[in-house]
Amino acid sequence: MLTGIHQTGTWIRKQLGEKDRQQKNNIAVLDGVRAIAALTVLDFHVNLMTRDTHIWNPTNFSHTLISAIALAGASGVTLFFVLSGFLLFMPYAKALLFESGWPSAREFYLRRVLRIMPGYYFALFAMIFIIHPEYLNPDHWRQLGLFLTFFMDSTPQTFQKLNGPFWTLAIEWQFYMLLPLLALLFGFIVQRVHRSGGSPWKRSRTVALCLLGVIGWGLFSRYWGVYFTSHQTATFLVPRPVLNVVIFFLYGASGKYLEDFAIGMLVSLCYVYAQHRLYGVRLNQFLRRLSPWFWGAGILILLFTAIWHLDLWYAHSIPWLDGLTPSFGWLSEGCIAAGFGLCVSAILFDNAGLRWFFGLAPLRWLGLISYSLYMWHLPILRFFMTNVGYHIEGWGLPAYGLYLLWALLIVVPFSFLLYICIEKPFMKLSDRLRKKKMPPPQGRDQQSIPAAQTSEMAERASVHAVP
Repeated sequence: MLTGIHQTGTWIRKQLGEKDRQQKNNIAVLDGVRAIAALTVLDFHVNLMTRDTHIWNPTNFSHTLISAIALAGASGVTLFFVLSGFLLFMPYAKALLFESGWPSAREFYLRRVLRIMPGYYFALFAMIFIIHPEYLNPDHWRQLGLFLTFFMDSTPQTFQKLNGPFWTLAIEWQFYMLLPLLALLFGFIVQRVHRSGGSPWKRSRTVALCLLGVIGWGLFSRYWGVYFTSHQTATFLVPRPVLNVVIFFLYGASGKYLEDFAIGMLVSLCYVYAQHRLYGVRLNQFLRRLSPWFWGAGILILLFTAIWHLDLWYAHSIPWLDGLTPSFGWLSEGCIAAGFGLCVSAILFDNAGLRWFFGLAPLRWLGLISYSLYMWHLPILRFFMTNVGYHIEGWGLPAYGLYLLWALLIVVPFSFLLYICIEKPFMKLSDRLRKKKMPPPQGRDQQSIPAAQTSEMAERASVHAVP
């Protein structure tokens, strides 16, 4: 047994070592951040299940802060979106700022397909055959078609159905389809504004304004989306059936979360500029000094939104929050994304403590398997709740511990197995295809983040979110 544990530890160190040879440590720590996002979502579902089996009561005001944090775990999805925006925008930020070689759209789409589709389609059909065979019936084929084409976030008939976390993969996939086009638009605007080239600093300001515009669009679309989905007969300029088509593609059931991705992209822009050996020295030093303040401000924003959520849905005991109630539907998601954006910035520019914690090998290893962990944890937890959880309602804290033990002994090993058997082979195929088609370095300025680093981190960007 000890030999097996030793061999497993050696394998983990080897996997992480391979990544470290291709990344700088202050980027590799984002594996640990991804692990926190996945664990947050997992714990959120444990909290919901233990709440529904009456193991704890969120309306007990003697521990309001604990209840607020326990029910805010769905925000781990937002962290996934922020990370995706950060990591996938890095090669484009480098090209926009320093006029290096433009990333290949063909290669980007191919790598995204090989990263997300194999694991997702395996999970989808396995869960259909084992748990939801009704989707094989002709009367469910329309809904199945939405799952197959990554539009399961767009209607109430498929939103959070079959497997709760699946809807967020639709959000990720649609962002993948949009990102290269969005980056081309940014490039067109930068070229029009800076016809003579412009300094990287001036170009960065233009790109930042573009990203602020995307954040604004995300907030605006969420505002009108919340209104029109809650007012089923309301319309604007066009008949309601036509507006429903617009809502299907531009808002869906809960929004497209562009503000989340754009905040991650904004952090990416700052990071890419600050890492440049010539232009970014002063900005890097400035951001490192601000790192503790970023962390503190980010945590305070996240705590505020958690309490806001608890008071709106459960407590109704904080009078000064009543005036903010109408804003929750369109503003809270942006607040959460801003909080996580500040925290990610603090980690990236921290000198020691935060990077040490998020760089711990066990945490980073969980980050490596987080895709499968994210997709499979909910049905496995529900199996435990159905067969065990309802029989231990009166156990209190020990019952909660059993859920966590089930996650540790069953969910994590199962996710690791799927990572090895499903995800890893296609990741290797993606690497082989990239190496075959790797173009020679281009551009006039190659002193920023190495292309291999940005490409590798983009490949391993998070591809999940939650219910």
